[in-house]
Amino acid sequence: MNLPAGLDPELLRSFVLIAEGRSVTRAAEHVGRTQSAVSMQMRRLEEVLGEPLLRRGPRGLEPTYKGAWLLERARTLLALNEEIISTFRAPAITGQVRLGSPDDYALQWLPNILARFARTYPGIEVDVLCMSSEELIQRLQHGHLDLALLTEGYNREGEEVWRGPLRWVGPQGAALHKRDPLPLAAAHPGCTWRRAALEALGREGRRVRVTYNSSTQSGCFAVVLAGLALTVSTPTSLPPGLCWLGEAEGLPALPEMGILLSKGEATLSPGGEALVAAIHEGFALPS
Repeated sequence: MNLPAGLDPELLRSFVLIAEGRSVTRAAEHVGRTQSAVSMQMRRLEEVLGEPLLRRGPRGLEPTYKGAWLLERARTLLALNEEIISTFRAPAITGQVRLGSPDDYALQWLPNILARFARTYPGIEVDVLCMSSEELIQRLQHGHLDLALLTEGYNREGEEVWRGPLRWVGPQGAALHKRDPLPLAAAHPGCTWRRAALEALGREGRRVRVTYNSSTQSGCFAVVLAGLALTVSTPTSLPPGLCWLGEAEGLPALPEMGILLSKGEATLSPGGEALVAAIHEGFALPS
């Protein structure tokens, strides 16, 4: 059996453009080639794979069943191809970038983001500082940070990199959710998570007492592990001994919260801009 040679990225690129635009004409205009040249590329790709990839539909050309399967993977292959080329052709970037993040987000997202970033930009040193969002905003304003991940609701502009629900967290095997008043571990009174939890309980007429205050998620989790209170968190990997709680335990639904990427007052260095792109890519990946 003769196996086909490796797929030419240009053939895949033309296929993706035709499938997304439903037209050979538009694909040809995009790549600056004639329609006949792009059509020939498609015939060549179908010959290599031995399957028809496009068919005429009511709105133009559309992928066949096998074409739809290929389309998803072709996008990934082309993105990797561009990443490899840009990495090796781009001039080496060096320097330092100062990044702040609440510990609520640091363990969930930063390890993969920083690992991928270090492989692409080994010459850049990233200085990571974990503090509350309020403290990080002050650091940004005074020029002590280049970038910071912040919880929304602190009147600081930034690009939203993630949005998802808050959830209740409690100790496994305990029934703290039945207590009246409900014991809660939360951050300082200005924390948006704390405010969201108190407002949700207030709408349900539940009495609550903030029994422990901690500026970090790990501090709140320690209190919950001790069986002393409930807390709230965005979806994350819970330590052993903790579990998610919700409506089944009679707890009210909590709102969604956004994570913002905010820049400092000074113009970002090339390394800073590269880290911004890496953070956006990292949050876009499945967690």
